[in-house]
Amino acid sequence: FGSSSTAIQLDPPPALPAAPPAWTMPTSATLQGVPVVAAAMPWRRSTLRRGAGSSRFVRAGAAAACLVLLLRLVAPGVFVGMGRNPQGSLGRRGPATAATATAELPTEVAAADTISEGEPLHVLVAGAGVGGLALANALDRLPNIKVTVLEKTSEFKRFGGPIQLASNAMQNLKELDAEMYGQIESKATWTGNLTNGIKDGIRSEWYAMFDLKSPAADRSMPFTCVVERPDLQEIMLGSLPAGVVKNGAGVVSYEHAPEEAGVIATLDNGETIYGDVLIGADGIWSATRATMHGNDLRGDGSGASYSGYTVYAGELYYDSPDKGEVGYKVYIGPNQYFVVTDIGKGRYQWYAFLAKPVGTAESEASLKPIFEVDGCAPGNPAYLREVFEGWSHEIHDIIRATRDDEIQQRDLYDRPPSLMKPWHEGRVALLGDAIHAMMPNLGQGGCQAMEDAIVIAEELSAIARRSEVPDALARYKERRLVRSASVQGLSRFASDIIIRGFDTPAKITTEDGIKFENFGYAGIVTRMLQPILPVFFTVQFNFLYNDYRNRFAVDLAAAGGFLALGGLLLLAFSAGIFDAGVLAGLGLEGALTSAEGTGIIETIQSVAPEVDSLL
Repeated sequence: FGSSSTAIQLDPPPALPAAPPAWTMPTSATLQGVPVVAAAMPWRRSTLRRGAGSSRFVRAGAAAACLVLLLRLVAPGVFVGMGRNPQGSLGRRGPATAATATAELPTEVAAADTISEGEPLHVLVAGAGVGGLALANALDRLPNIKVTVLEKTSEFKRFGGPIQLASNAMQNLKELDAEMYGQIESKATWTGNLTNGIKDGIRSEWYAMFDLKSPAADRSMPFTCVVERPDLQEIMLGSLPAGVVKNGAGVVSYEHAPEEAGVIATLDNGETIYGDVLIGADGIWSATRATMHGNDLRGDGSGASYSGYTVYAGELYYDSPDKGEVGYKVYIGPNQYFVVTDIGKGRYQWYAFLAKPVGTAESEASLKPIFEVDGCAPGNPAYLREVFEGWSHEIHDIIRATRDDEIQQRDLYDRPPSLMKPWHEGRVALLGDAIHAMMPNLGQGGCQAMEDAIVIAEELSAIARRSEVPDALARYKERRLVRSASVQGLSRFASDIIIRGFDTPAKITTEDGIKFENFGYAGIVTRMLQPILPVFFTVQFNFLYNDYRNRFAVDLAAAGGFLALGGLLLLAFSAGIFDAGVLAGLGLEGALTSAEGTGIIETIQSVAPEVDSLL
């Protein structure tokens, strides 16, 4: 971790022609009830930083079909993201279908189009989560930008469990602010340099290891770690000047100022605030996104969908038999899986992922035992002990050590990749879960939000005029669309593969005679893929770590390997997982109804029974 970083000298904008006659911007005196946030903030000149990689024909046809589906996951993003989108054409929307209104307000002005230290670009950030605070810290280091974070909570309290910061996120933090990174590092529990992998959930045997260490070490990047979310938030808040964050100021909607002269955000207390730019970092239930897309904030009309999975999460002090040598382990088995991770100082976190209908926290409350079960406390512990009956004693042991009040259940929601939905509208853009909410399997939700923040800061730092903001936000989308959509799809794919595809691996035992254990289709395929998965994981993490700066540093070998191995996985598990739910999670629901998609599914389903009969 000791490798030095060199300061990024952000490229100066190209020489510009003489500015046109100054247009006018609303001020607190002229906006009639739209006060401008004018807190004085010291501006620091420090810069962002940069660091220093059946029949043979039928089976072949099915494999090719699977690869077509994988390519269709990536290719649409390539075509949508190419080129500079002119203002007004984003997401194929014209003026007649604009989701947001233009405010009817006077337009007399005090500031010119040119951005300067005296007239800085004022950026409003909706939401003080990980992504919003990362963006605020990145923008605060730029002398020509003023940032105001609008947070709905009235005060910050220590709330929430640990968050995984993968190597791509840690490297971005390290290059952004060495001092802030050092504070985060001091609170981190390193897991990427430990043993990590998948275990047979029934037999407790290691099934496949995934190497988080080598892809990071090869790039001189920090290892993956976990940090308590309240500690991370406190450090990121402490790195900002007083007055940047406004509590009790949740954004509920916005309007475009007249003459494209900025954005007016409406807060939940009825107040309105003017800014040159608004970035919606307000989470999966984003009010900024709802306004931009004309959707409901929550519910079926919000664009977010239930993933089909509920998760029970436990956090406790635990005398683990791993003795600090294992960072992360996933127990696989039929129709569910269980995860345990070391979060430091003798504390552990575990997750039980179950395929359940939405709302089972209420609908199945009566199923929770009111008495102990095998030493597990009444309520959720006893219930999960029954759910994981016949599974590894290691799972039973940690459930038994967990109190009912140390377990929380939540349904998991995500969004399909936003390939066709707009990321931005005029001077408003979306960040993090507001635009690409994803399943937690890869631990990349917060990491991808940080990548968004760095790219937005870079693009806004490169402009010299306020009128260039829409083009800067269009470039942000172009740089982030394909990568974020790939991670989104991969996160959902991982959930579906583990729950719907993997099973207890087939095994031949010789004790008391030869026995064949779990020799069905899924069990044999799970065993056959055992030597391949470590290679797939290596390719996956190389992909995640290779282009963390989103400058299109494509690793062709990693991309080719990812497609080839991904195609093999899809083919192997096609009979069990190719349904509308999986394809919708990958943003490919249209493939089911097309002639091409119907042919692919029929081919795959015809192959599976034949292969099964051979086993």
